Amino acid sequence: MDLSNPYVWACLLVTAGFGLIGFLDDYDKVRKAHHAGLSGKTRLVLEFLIAGFATWLIVQASSSNLYLPFVQGPVLDLSWFYIVFGAFVIVAFGNAVNLTDGLDGLATMPVIIAALAFLLISYLVGNARFAEYLGIPHVLGVGDLSVLCLAIVGAGLAFLWFNAPPAAVFMGDTGSLALGGALGAIAVATHHEFVLVIVGGLFVVEALSVVIQVFVYKRTGRRVFKMAPIHHHFEHIGWSEATVVIRFWIISFVLALAGLSTLKLR
Repeated sequence: MDLSNPYVWACLLVTAGFGLIGFLDDYDKVRKAHHAGLSGKTRLVLEFLIAGFATWLIVQASSSNLYLPFVQGPVLDLSWFYIVFGAFVIVAFGNAVNLTDGLDGLATMPVIIAALAFLLISYLVGNARFAEYLGIPHVLGVGDLSVLCLAIVGAGLAFLWFNAPPAAVFMGDTGSLALGGALGAIAVATHHEFVLVIVGGLFVVEALSVVIQVFVYKRTGRRVFKMAPIHHHFEHIGWSEATVVIRFWIISFVLALAGLSTLKLR
């Protein structure tokens, strides 16, 4: 990668910053021997500060335009609000991956698949000729992020060797927050935030299952799912852990193909 590239530093900042927050949370849990870790408010404040600054760096180097799948050209210039929007995307995706990391290998392969998809997206967005042909936004210099995506793929495959059931090592908040935040930052840098929602749809569903469960339970006292996040629901209805993991991998692959299809359907 070109280390003078602001997109590289913005994404590495999020990766390292979110990884540090996750590490502090994991360390606190181990040291105090309970599951509390850092408070939710502290985590979110730190995550939004890091994500907001990274988004500001990205906006300074490109634009604050909003793009939508299936629509050619920018839809809206969000101006300064893009920093809030970008920070939300990064924080939301970091925590969505964190919630998905509940079974051996469950989060690892979908992260690898999403990184492969954004490897292609970042390369195409960074190439003026391909971007013009496909009708997608061209962001000069963002092609360097394809190297970061490939690094995530390589690290993920090496980790999966030891994380495959039964896992010898665990991702923890350190890994899941870092990887989720990195994918969110890459999506913001390439202006493909909504494509990330499709490509990383599994993570979105996992996070929504928790939100829905908490929202409904607080108001009615009833549970929508037997247990949230939703992968535990399928365990409770009789699916084995291996079945849940492999079927979720298949869903992630299909969603990645669906997300990539939006590059041409404009």
